[in-house]
Amino acid sequence: MMSLTCRNIDLGRAKLDLVRCGCSSNGSFFAKWVCGGNARKSRTSKVMCSRRSNAYRCGALSAQTPETVFNVVAQDAETAFDAKSKTSSPILVSSLLEVVADDLLTLNKNLKSIVGAENPVLISAAEQIFGAGGKRLRPALVFLVSRATADLANLNELTPKHRRLAEVIEMIHTASLIHDDVLDDSSIRRGKETIHQLFGTRVAVLAGDFMFAQSSWYLANLENIEVIKLISQVIKDFASGEIKQASSLFDCDVTLEDYLMKSYYKTASLIAASSKCAAILTGVGINVCEQMFEFGKNLGLSFQVVDDILDFTQSAEQLGKPAGNDLEKGNLTAPVIFALEKEPKLRDIIDSEFTESGSLADAVDLIVKCGGIERAQDLAKEKAELAIESLKCLPLNEFRASLEGLVRYNLERID
Repeated sequence: MMSLTCRNIDLGRAKLDLVRCGCSSNGSFFAKWVCGGNARKSRTSKVMCSRRSNAYRCGALSAQTPETVFNVVAQDAETAFDAKSKTSSPILVSSLLEVVADDLLTLNKNLKSIVGAENPVLISAAEQIFGAGGKRLRPALVFLVSRATADLANLNELTPKHRRLAEVIEMIHTASLIHDDVLDDSSIRRGKETIHQLFGTRVAVLAGDFMFAQSSWYLANLENIEVIKLISQVIKDFASGEIKQASSLFDCDVTLEDYLMKSYYKTASLIAASSKCAAILTGVGINVCEQMFEFGKNLGLSFQVVDDILDFTQSAEQLGKPAGNDLEKGNLTAPVIFALEKEPKLRDIIDSEFTESGSLADAVDLIVKCGGIERAQDLAKEKAELAIESLKCLPLNEFRASLEGLVRYNLERID
């Protein structure tokens, strides 16, 4: 099973590299892989209910075929993602994560200690970034996928490797944020001063490097070559995403495919790989592992598109960073790309790199008026639908419900 999975990954990477190099013969592959295409259908042979909860214990289920049950879920998902459909009350992340609250509590206690830095400056940096809050969504996804797939492998409890994976994922994510803030010269992160703002660029770079190195050590100690390969690729993807972004600043010819590739490298790669790795450590079949990768990939892309929309629609206080920050620095995201298709004047403003007073505000106004925000919302919903589709291979339990809820929560951020 492992060799098959690795071969598929290598093939996918090879084709991505060909697209990146401009080889037209493989151009359609990436468009289908990231920009569209139907999620693969699940071939799960039975529906299993969670042993941990009464949430889905219903006598009616025993009389239904798996196809009937999944059709009901599919219809609910379609209703949830209808642009005109509104939920009765906002989705609370804290409620969705309640089923893994104990797991997250243990993770929070361990995070600062596993950094293991003897240098007081590095310890202070870790205290700053881990103490800045955040929902810990990435490790939460590891716990949710691990528990959602546990019934399929007859696993009663998470293993120490599952917990260590969640810690590694949060460390890698945190390291990437520290480096991102240096590259973007951001002074605020989660409403607090960034590491490089407090300690200087040198310390910030070294703190990020140290955290990447420490996470790699813990990753190697998982002693699962498939997991090691997947997560190591994520670290490479981070760098590829940053290079791709830096090389296309203020480039009005950037395509939606370019944007989605960059978004995959910078955001979706980690979520996709960590979701798949959680399933691998649980010991489920290759089909479920691949579906978890697809789930994470599309959730990550949807999440990034929503973040890019919020850059135009929320204030600095709400964002935890300056509003319009990406556009001002030349990072053209989905709303801008869609708006450029309709408004030639926007190209002129962006080409000027906002040297004239008020030009940034004018650009934002044009993006909103010509429908860039609405089309980006549709893109986020499209990716969310694909993420929900990939969850159909899982048993109907409270953990799958929370995974679906996180997809909907993401979309509620732009409602």
